[in-house]
Amino acid sequence: MEKNLFKYIWRHSRHDQLIILFLVIVAQVFYFASLSIPKTIVNDGIEGKVFKTISEVSFLRVSVPVPSFLSSSGSLTLFDGISLTQWPYLVAMSCLFLVMVTVNGMFKKTINTQKGRLGERMLRRLRYELYDRILLFPSAHFRKVKAAELSGMIKDEVEPLGGFIGDAYVQPAFLGGQALTALLFIMLQSIWLGLIVIAVLAVQAFVIPRLRRRILVLGRERQLTARQLAGRIAETVDGVHDVHSHGTSNYERADIAQRLGTIYQIRFDLFQRKFTAKFLNNLLAQITPFMIYLIGGYLVLFGDMQVGSVVGVLLAYKDLPGPVKELIDWDQQRQDVQQKYEQVAEQFQPEGMLPPALQALPDGPVSPLSGDIVLTGVTVADDGGAKPIDGVSLVTPIGRRLALVGPQGGGKEVLTQVMARLIRPSVGTVRIGDVDLSSLPETVTGARIAYVGQDVYLFPVSVRDNILYGLKRRPVIPAVYDDAARRERERFVAESRRAGNPDLNPADDWIDYEAAGATGPGDIDRRIVEVLRAVELEEDIYHFGLRGTIDAMARPRVAESILMARDELHARLADPALASLVEPFDRARYNRNMSIAENLLFGTPVDRTFDPDNIAANPHMREALGRVGLETDLLQMGVAIAETMVELFADLPVGHPFFEQFSFIAAEDLPEFRTILSRLAGKSVADLDDAARARLAALPFRYIEARHRLGLIDAAMEGRLLAARRAFAENLPAAAAKAIEFYDRNLYNAAATLQDNILFGRIVYGQAQGPQRVGALISEVLEGLELRGAVVEVGLDYNVGVAGKRLPAAQRQKVGLARGLVKRPDLLVLNDATAMLDGAAQQRVLDKILDACKGRGVVWALNRASLADRFDQVIVLQGGKVTASGAPGDMAGDKNFADLLAAG
Repeated sequence: MEKNLFKYIWRHSRHDQLIILFLVIVAQVFYFASLSIPKTIVNDGIEGKVFKTISEVSFLRVSVPVPSFLSSSGSLTLFDGISLTQWPYLVAMSCLFLVMVTVNGMFKKTINTQKGRLGERMLRRLRYELYDRILLFPSAHFRKVKAAELSGMIKDEVEPLGGFIGDAYVQPAFLGGQALTALLFIMLQSIWLGLIVIAVLAVQAFVIPRLRRRILVLGRERQLTARQLAGRIAETVDGVHDVHSHGTSNYERADIAQRLGTIYQIRFDLFQRKFTAKFLNNLLAQITPFMIYLIGGYLVLFGDMQVGSVVGVLLAYKDLPGPVKELIDWDQQRQDVQQKYEQVAEQFQPEGMLPPALQALPDGPVSPLSGDIVLTGVTVADDGGAKPIDGVSLVTPIGRRLALVGPQGGGKEVLTQVMARLIRPSVGTVRIGDVDLSSLPETVTGARIAYVGQDVYLFPVSVRDNILYGLKRRPVIPAVYDDAARRERERFVAESRRAGNPDLNPADDWIDYEAAGATGPGDIDRRIVEVLRAVELEEDIYHFGLRGTIDAMARPRVAESILMARDELHARLADPALASLVEPFDRARYNRNMSIAENLLFGTPVDRTFDPDNIAANPHMREALGRVGLETDLLQMGVAIAETMVELFADLPVGHPFFEQFSFIAAEDLPEFRTILSRLAGKSVADLDDAARARLAALPFRYIEARHRLGLIDAAMEGRLLAARRAFAENLPAAAAKAIEFYDRNLYNAAATLQDNILFGRIVYGQAQGPQRVGALISEVLEGLELRGAVVEVGLDYNVGVAGKRLPAAQRQKVGLARGLVKRPDLLVLNDATAMLDGAAQQRVLDKILDACKGRGVVWALNRASLADRFDQVIVLQGGKVTASGAPGDMAGDKNFADLLAAG
């Protein structure tokens, strides 16, 4: 990166800078005119000096000097002007002054707007370049830097640079031009006043920057400590489970408090020095008007200086401290941002960065790799001098199945990363056929080589998007726009190019369907399902689909098919042997396996309007309950529930299964309800405050009679609740109606899950293996109607959360395996990629993956040597060296391999 910020700015914005600088120069002409006009207004318009000898003055007369042979007067008149007497002249000059002020304001507005846009454009360029360099960092460098620090530098630390970039050349030119113009005007009025102003300005320019040097140092220290704080906080977030498991939260608090104290002290010192410098600057600025009043007044009283000249000098000086102060501020900002730029640039140019050509966009499909994989004297050394791989040499055809075994840390893990080009050898070469692996573009290695490690990172998108991520190497199908959107896109592309950003469009379809073995978007899910079966993840995705929702308008066929499955399921539930498993939804009946809230709504909430936590306070619900006289009864039911729960849980530890069964009261809420009940002793519920009554009133809405079995709902109460259901549905406001999807046997409920739509009821509590039997029955129905694939497609929309944290580690590994398999690589490199699975599952998945990769190469670092018999060749690594190699059947006599087998 360019180390000098000014050179970087000039190289990338020279054309725009010159345009703005031209505007700055033109603006000075009008600025000088605006300084001259007040003098004329005072001397001629008010005092009338010029009108003492003539009655009229020519206003706006325009003449230009010319050689004497063209005009005897030495000038050429272009416009004779308008003859005005004193009062009209005063009005005209005052209006001209207002015009000049407006013009100057318009110049400032235009210049500031243009330099602001220039700054934002350059900031966009800089941020993109920094992000682009992250993609070129060597893999080993990411072990030395923290993600929070890199993102913080791109997001926050370069932010001040954006504001400065627009000012880098324009601001000193504009402010300096204003200052010099004002000084020139002052010198023309009085040489003595001009010298006084220059003297004070010289003192300001000399003293203030020296006071601010320490401020710059403190600012740099503040920036460094703030960056370290961000990284330390990120460490706490990443290691929060270890903090809790080891009970070190107070140590972490102490460390953060110490860092915050250091930042506080730095900032306090910074403020002290900053405002001291500001005080001195303001004091010096006020000395100058004092001198102008004193010396100028003397020259008016005892010399030949006019009052208008003194007024003009004061007005000129009024505009002078601002530009001078801003110039001093600009100089401080220049030093500050230069240091920040150098610090950022230093962090973003580590040794061993990848050549940008390796990440160039491919022109078309990538040809397969062929030949032998040849490692010659490969050594990998870390920063401490340790060699996890030391002088490894081997030759194997790319289509061979190669097992790497050895003790943990023996080198097999690093060797897989070398063969996948994630780590570059310190010494030696890796070749595939006649090509050095290090020279292959990433689009080739990304298409023809797949690597899956033990720790799989998933992006916070759907399962489908994570699996297809490895196929997004170049745009395949352009996005389609209407005329207005296309014009907007063209403007966006033009601005992107001016900011040095690529014009690539993430809205294009980037998926390489051909590489995946699909014909297009229509059958890519078929390929995904194939790899899901190979890694034994299809069943999990199927259950995600059952718990997922769909937009019935966007997927009408799926919605119709689910309704068919609903009819088929309920036809089977008509069998007396199965009828007791599910209690169907019936508008005319109270469902004892649903909560009171669900019974009253008889539908699925779309948003939080009718959540159990909010429903008790909902005005329309309270009105419906009041109409049937249930509001007080439900409040009394809340009291009964609270009394039972407090008594039941009095001696139970946190985490007891009862807390899960009676889920309407959490363990941490018990003290609050115990306090409410103690205040209620011997009093009426009406005597409680509104907050306490609200807490009690909310309890019954979560109550399920069949689950909690407190005997609070009898047949009479069921009838009253049904009456409240009807009262609630009547005259429901339009806004509230949109917050509920009501149950209807003939309609798909878009707010409910697929399983709830198929079930259209609730599984009866207390039935032996009830959920399992109902789940199996739903699976049979879906299989019979050939709808399982549609459910799996819905499951592929499941969002995996940040870093895939919504999935267990085993499922994350399976998604990573599926991501590697779906692109059908020539070489699949696996590094303990099934370590999170149990032994039996490891063997099944390994066999299925090898079967899916027939005819293609597989390099697998195994955590169990007993699995090596499935491979064509076994390599034993210990201490970073190859100690044995051969076919599985030929390895029986090797002691090292035998020891690994014996260890399991």
